[in-house]
Amino acid sequence: MMAVKWTDGHSSPILCLNVILWNLQKARALWITHLQEDETEETEGPQSPCQLLNPALAHSISVASCGNIFSCGAEDGKVRIFRVMGVKCEKALGFKGHTLGVSQVCFLPESYLLLTGGNDGKIMLWDVSGGVEKKQKSPMKQTHRKKTKRAAYAKQGGNSSSASSVGEEPGKMSPKMSIEHGDKVNWLMGTKIKGQQNILVADQTNCISVYPLNEF
Repeated sequence: MMAVKWTDGHSSPILCLNVILWNLQKARALWITHLQEDETEETEGPQSPCQLLNPALAHSISVASCGNIFSCGAEDGKVRIFRVMGVKCEKALGFKGHTLGVSQVCFLPESYLLLTGGNDGKIMLWDVSGGVEKKQKSPMKQTHRKKTKRAAYAKQGGNSSSASSVGEEPGKMSPKMSIEHGDKVNWLMGTKIKGQQNILVADQTNCISVYPLNEF
């Protein structure tokens, strides 16, 4: 199980966030990572004003069907992918596509296709399989993996090298699909309606939007 813990650092103007892996049987934390520290390590030089205004506060976590890969969307606009390794976790990927905070992340069932929704009103679909399958040991249904790869291959016009570069240059990942929803995304999920894959999206209005994902 994954959980998040918010802490208000009284000696610092920046709020920090911990992502924690818990042993629920013993009610104790097994592994903790600070997303703000992760951001600091990747940034050279002093922190910019943007970092102070958009700290790495986690908004949403989604666990893939394999059970040991999970994603985290944060206020700094980044998506981080972690792999659970026994009693600890390691960061597998980190990338940015939204111009504002990532409010929602959601893995599609039986795949490494990740939906993200942002405060910028955009919905994006990412294929993170190239980064997580290199060291992934947990079994997935082979038919679903092949289907996911075929869909990604077709989307790229037959250029398989683009998919393999996901793990090599995570900062340059491009979404497989981007939708201009227009309003801040408060919730989203992928589901099948009459046999067709769709995205359900809730925003700050009283309506639920539906977007088709036929090719996936």
